[in-house]
Amino acid sequence: MSRNDGGDGDMSRFSVDTYERPVLETPNGAEKVLMHSCCAPCAAEVMDALAASKIETTIFFYNPNIHPRDEYEIRKQENIRYAEKLGMDFIDWDYNAKDWFARTQGMEDEPERGVRCTACFDMRFEVTADYAAEHGFKLISSTLGISRWKNMAQINGCGERAAARHDGMTYWTFNWRKQGGAQRMIEISKNEEFYQQEYCGCVYSLRDTNAWRETNGREKIKRKIKFYGRDAVVSDDE
Repeated sequence: MSRNDGGDGDMSRFSVDTYERPVLETPNGAEKVLMHSCCAPCAAEVMDALAASKIETTIFFYNPNIHPRDEYEIRKQENIRYAEKLGMDFIDWDYNAKDWFARTQGMEDEPERGVRCTACFDMRFEVTADYAAEHGFKLISSTLGISRWKNMAQINGCGERAAARHDGMTYWTFNWRKQGGAQRMIEISKNEEFYQQEYCGCVYSLRDTNAWRETNGREKIKRKIKFYGRDAVVSDDE
């Protein structure tokens, strides 16, 4: 069984070209969702699923963790490009990196998926929920959960805490990886030739990924040069 099949067995029937998308229903009956997005590769499959279900979607790009600034900009622009293709509204929120560093102070040496990531998700989802409350959204979610590198329970917990700050708001815990979602994420990324980032986003992720590569005799990350569909996909050991 492939690592990316999410337990669905034969994945050929879930490819972009053959998959018949189901009509999704929101968990609270909301007709629109504010979708926090981390990057185009993670977002595109989720965006396609929502578009096919005719759920009004606004993309909320709030990621002050991404370092350095030029890395943030290239990831954002790729996401804007796909949102424009689908005709979805796109909110480019504040890049308050200083606040992010303050929020994660003292957690610099924590491992991936640890308490630093929880603090990071909390910060990003709290701002998402606050914006949603101010602009009439009763449903929020995030594209972060589709990545196999993330702990879905950790992400959903942060999302639910953020939504609970506002009366009547729900965080949608839908498993976007299932039914071939993780596979289509890569397929769409190749078709669109999205920028292929090779680390989560923060300075500590960049540091730790490069340290792993050096230990294993591999080259350090070269940012802003690799794109899906043009270059080899990162192997599963990264």
